[in-house]
Amino acid sequence: MQKEYVVGVDLGGTKILTAVADLEGNILARVRKDTEAEKGKEAVIQKIKDTVYGVIKETDIDLSQVKGIGLGVPGPVNIKKGVIKHTPNLKLDNVNIIEELRELDTPIFLENDANAAALGEKWFGAGKAAENMIYMTVSTGIGGGVIINKEIFHGAGDAAGEIGHMTIIPDSDVQCGCGNYGCWEAIASGTALGRLGREAVEAGKDTLMSKLVNDPSEVNGAVVAKAAEKGDKVAREIMDKIADYLGIGMASLINIFNPDTIVIGGGVSQSWKLIEDKVNSTIKARAMNSLIEDVNIITAQLGSDVGVLGAVATALAELDLL
Repeated sequence: MQKEYVVGVDLGGTKILTAVADLEGNILARVRKDTEAEKGKEAVIQKIKDTVYGVIKETDIDLSQVKGIGLGVPGPVNIKKGVIKHTPNLKLDNVNIIEELRELDTPIFLENDANAAALGEKWFGAGKAAENMIYMTVSTGIGGGVIINKEIFHGAGDAAGEIGHMTIIPDSDVQCGCGNYGCWEAIASGTALGRLGREAVEAGKDTLMSKLVNDPSEVNGAVVAKAAEKGDKVAREIMDKIADYLGIGMASLINIFNPDTIVIGGGVSQSWKLIEDKVNSTIKARAMNSLIEDVNIITAQLGSDVGVLGAVATALAELDLL
């Protein structure tokens, strides 16, 4: 009997990472290519095909042995129709990606990238023991995936999990990319962390951050975190502010979903030890005590593989192999 496999494709604004895995989720090979989105829709779609053919060639197996392909993409999707509704930084709006990839002659399963990452962490990473889990990635923005009874909760239009667009400060003057003001990702993401650091340096505050860069415009979240680690008071205050906002949002998620696990991914998770106590104290002050007792908050384990393993998990889940 022929051995069978799945392929996972993590489509991003700057790179496409594709892997072939066995039915237990063990990756056999990876192929990475620059997305080159500026070349347009057809070029991106061809790149996806090239990575699939390339990774199959790397493993010396036949495409007929691939039971399915999971495809994780940024932005809203219509899973049933296989349509990418909108992709930030990509020219794939209202594209039926299943139809565009039909030459692969293999079942293709579409998923939002944050949902795919949630599945990856659930089945192969930090959330293995979880049944009701929220995965949240805190980096340029804040995204998430909600898992209920071990399955992704998609909502009425496959758009559930847009946790970054909860309004945390209704009268905020900080505008989010979605157009609203005071969204969670606008005030508590890695981007927000960098913005507060730049503002502090530009205001002339006595801070190590100004010595870590050549120009205030170079201050980002990583610079703020590095200064805070070295005991800088201003950077520490900024980290605490971001931690407070993160705790407020997480308390709401705990009250609404009563998860057993929250997995924190993204760049800010690398500085989790700096903000963990403040986040937890805010959660304790704002979430219902009985629900706090149910939840375990942990950092993600899959690192840069979370997207591609999420795409692998998407295929395996759709094929009822998890």
